[in-house]
Amino acid sequence: MTLKAENISGVILAGGENKRFDGINKSNLIIGGSSIISRIVNIISDIFPEIIIVTNTPEEFHAFNNYKIVRDLFLKVGPLGGIHSAIKASSKESVFVFAGDMPFIDKEMILNQIEYFSFCSADAVIPRVKDNDEPLHAIYRNSILCSLDKYLSQNNKYATRDFLIKMNIDYMTLPETEKTKRAFTNINTFDDVKKIQ
Repeated sequence: MTLKAENISGVILAGGENKRFDGINKSNLIIGGSSIISRIVNIISDIFPEIIIVTNTPEEFHAFNNYKIVRDLFLKVGPLGGIHSAIKASSKESVFVFAGDMPFIDKEMILNQIEYFSFCSADAVIPRVKDNDEPLHAIYRNSILCSLDKYLSQNNKYATRDFLIKMNIDYMTLPETEKTKRAFTNINTFDDVKKIQ
């Protein structure tokens, strides 16, 4: 199959402290018979020539050793640390970052976002549905690495949005539909898992 994103690495953020799940990595939760990370990999493996998994527990992902598995270089700084490590590890020009707790990502939406990104010069393309932004279903240019490295070294605010306000962001507005709501569903509690099952 022809690659759809030759210059973009697909990134799965499979870190996090998972305090609400008694230390169980959310990426390994089983939804519909498959782990969330398996579901994500199955969707993105024929889109991206390079897949990077960011996790501080690589021993939990030995089944994915054919992909790049990297640790956070900045610890306990949230998703920004994962984005930073992914960009450092990427051999491409950009990274498409996916939260590791999104079991229903949609291939068509991903391809549309890649196409949108190809026509803009922003530092990142982030989907927006009404007032909700999705920075963990976003494409970032690797050229932000120096700014991100400096930000993580000098700040004690690690919310992704606090960093992004300093960047040139193109927000890709999407309609609020069942398809978009499903694609951006993420798992926060065991109750979420029960509802989805």
